[in-house]
Amino acid sequence: MNKKVNVLVWSKQGCSYCEEVKQYLEENHFDYQTIDLTENDHLRDILDAKYGIRHVPVVEVGFGNRYDAVTEVGIGPLEDTLKHYRLSV
Repeated sequence: MNKKVNVLVWSKQGCSYCEEVKQYLEENHFDYQTIDLTENDHLRDILDAKYGIRHVPVVEVGFGNRYDAVTEVGIGPLEDTLKHYRLSV
């Protein structure tokens, strides 16, 4: 079921919240890709244009024509978003 869903984590090295999100995804068997902003601070401009924020982590979840972004810190908002995709978490 999880293979149909795309998960993209915007993060940077040394970010404890980013590591918490990645650990959660791994423990719950979600495949994900990472965009590392550590040496690419200019990529924050993309987050600013898309969501009006410049912080990480940001998790984009979706498939088909539906994508949602989790911009709030913490596992709770991520769990809530994943439930919208009828995924077991």
